Amino acid sequence: MKRCVRYLCGGALVALIMAWVAAAQAQSLSYAGLRDDAPERYTVVRGDTLWDISGRFLRHPWQWPEIWQVNPQIRNPHLIYPGDIIYLADCNGRPCLRLERGQGVVRLSPEVRRVPHREAIAPLPLEVVEHFLRRHRVVDEAEGIENLAYVVGGDDRRLVSGAGDAIYVRGALPDTGRLGIYRLGERYEDPQNGELLGIELLGVGRALWLRRDGEISRLEITESDFEVRNGDLILPVEEREWAGQFLPRAPERAISGRILAVPGGVQFIGRLQVVALDLGRRDGIAAGHVLRVEQQGELVTDPNTNELIQLPGEEAGLVMVFRPFEKVSYALVMQATRTLAVGDRVYHPDRRELLADAP
Repeated sequence: MKRCVRYLCGGALVALIMAWVAAAQAQSLSYAGLRDDAPERYTVVRGDTLWDISGRFLRHPWQWPEIWQVNPQIRNPHLIYPGDIIYLADCNGRPCLRLERGQGVVRLSPEVRRVPHREAIAPLPLEVVEHFLRRHRVVDEAEGIENLAYVVGGDDRRLVSGAGDAIYVRGALPDTGRLGIYRLGERYEDPQNGELLGIELLGVGRALWLRRDGEISRLEITESDFEVRNGDLILPVEEREWAGQFLPRAPERAISGRILAVPGGVQFIGRLQVVALDLGRRDGIAAGHVLRVEQQGELVTDPNTNELIQLPGEEAGLVMVFRPFEKVSYALVMQATRTLAVGDRVYHPDRRELLADAP
């Protein structure tokens, strides 16, 4: 009996081992960034986004790739569908998240009912950014806006045209594929050195090529969000699938930039609003990159010297890049603990990163 008391026996020993295991797991979970209340299993439902699911398991959604384990037996494991199950697993002593594919066929005796084709969940609310994904574009100086085809007139001498109308366009155009109609938008310039970062093109509508007579083409407007006017630009449509192209993650290296503009001219920025950043592909930015936002410190007058001084900035939220261009990017505000504004700084979300290029 004394030996059992000294060295622990039976249930006491088992309890102690379980306590050690729990402590080790707790340390591991904390290290991996898992939430304390992370579920062991979660069934994906329609309307979920990858950002939502990340937030259920992780304190920081950009850490998703660190614990997301590819299942070799599942085709396209990076695509997640309603009905799939995300569950916690042990990967060589470290917690990880794995996928259990939901069933697409439900057997009901004596028949088999097939569930309609499922659509993969989006990484972020696509309905909020769809127009920017499919309609808005940014071109840089090298692409030569002055060389793009443009509308010179409408059918039957119309000054403005809409869906179903024909328009006449001057300039080189492909005679196949879908064409986009665009209007010049904001000119993005670096506020510090005046460098042209890009020129925004606002989506007006879509058109179909009909025929060409010399340098003039006749097009039919198939869709229109706004009235088509003389001078509007014509470019081939970029056909892309967006839903499964990117995962929320941190940039691969230290990075720092600013909120350059807010499409639509909004002054104060909140959650689920689109912002333009002065960072692009040349800076290493890619779709899915998450950046932390720092609200600019307030300018105040020193009561003793009457000098204008700027107070330190404060953490204000997170943005996720969804459309990078060469020198600028569109990003969606995913979290906002303070009101954001043009000029606020964006930077690598991990505090451990040394921001060598920080102002």
